[in-house]
Amino acid sequence: MTATAPPARRTTGTVRTRGGFSVRVDRRAALVVLLLAGSALAAGIVLIGSGDYPMPPADVVATLSGNGTPAQEFIVQDVRLPRILVGLLVGVSLGIGGAVFQSVTRNPLGSPDVIGFGQGATAGALMVIALFHGGTAAVAGGAVVGALVTGAGIYLLARKRGVHGYRLVLVGIGVAAVLTAANHYLVTKASLIDATRAVLWMTGSLDGRGWSELWPLLAVCAVLIPLTLGHGRPLRMLEMGDDAAYALGVPVERTRIVLLGAAVLLVAAATAAAGPISFVALGAPRLARALTRSTGPQPGASAVMGAVLLLVADWTATNAFGDRQLPVGVVTGVLGGGYLLWLLGTERKAGRV
Repeated sequence: MTATAPPARRTTGTVRTRGGFSVRVDRRAALVVLLLAGSALAAGIVLIGSGDYPMPPADVVATLSGNGTPAQEFIVQDVRLPRILVGLLVGVSLGIGGAVFQSVTRNPLGSPDVIGFGQGATAGALMVIALFHGGTAAVAGGAVVGALVTGAGIYLLARKRGVHGYRLVLVGIGVAAVLTAANHYLVTKASLIDATRAVLWMTGSLDGRGWSELWPLLAVCAVLIPLTLGHGRPLRMLEMGDDAAYALGVPVERTRIVLLGAAVLLVAAATAAAGPISFVALGAPRLARALTRSTGPQPGASAVMGAVLLLVADWTATNAFGDRQLPVGVVTGVLGGGYLLWLLGTERKAGRV
């Protein structure tokens, strides 16, 4: 008598709305999103309490509730809270942007910081710094314009009988190499003061970020994140290939332009707020898929995973090296190098490289 395997447990459920519509919910993915959101919230509270004026988590929560001392109110509300909120939104934006790019290109290397968009934002910011000596707002605007121009250029160069992921990645890597050389040239041509500003900005950091950096990023996220999440089903269809998406009724070209445009703007806004931060857009979607065990894109899980990664990296940068506080971009860069080596090993084991 042979043993019979138990039936597979259902991981999806159906939620019915008042209008009679039904929505399929992946229970595991929903649980992962809730756990990651809780982790991001906990990491934010710990970070708010870290620094030269340490505060236990209970005091941080009390201060956020309006029950802190005047000194605690100043430290939390005026200094640390906007910095943490900027970090959360930057991580969310990079996570969603990475998920969209990897799904559209159907390539784990299809990340904004690999295929040129981060370098384009950096080029725009450096031009403002080195050539026009612009202030903070002008640098942020230059980063957004640089990312948009780069995105349009890559899309047009890769658009030959339709945009294919492999071609988009190759064109993006080539454009990234050219822009990296141009960025180094801009730094060498800048004055000493402007070159110092440029190098600090290129590192990627949350230091000194306040409410003035938060509000524009929040406005962009409030518009584009719901738009991207609302295209979750077409995004899954695009990952199956253009022919399959056409057969399922998806307007492929229009959907691709909308999703890529939203992803480029999210990455540009994040870069304008904190500088170019590597690895988060590259690693968050892959880690989210591993946790949700999903074969399709998970933009929601990627968003909260990006927030967790950035806040954990920021805590590491500010607390793990004693009195030496590092920019968060340094820590994410090291993580990104290790991640690429791991990805290469897994792809080799799978026989794809």
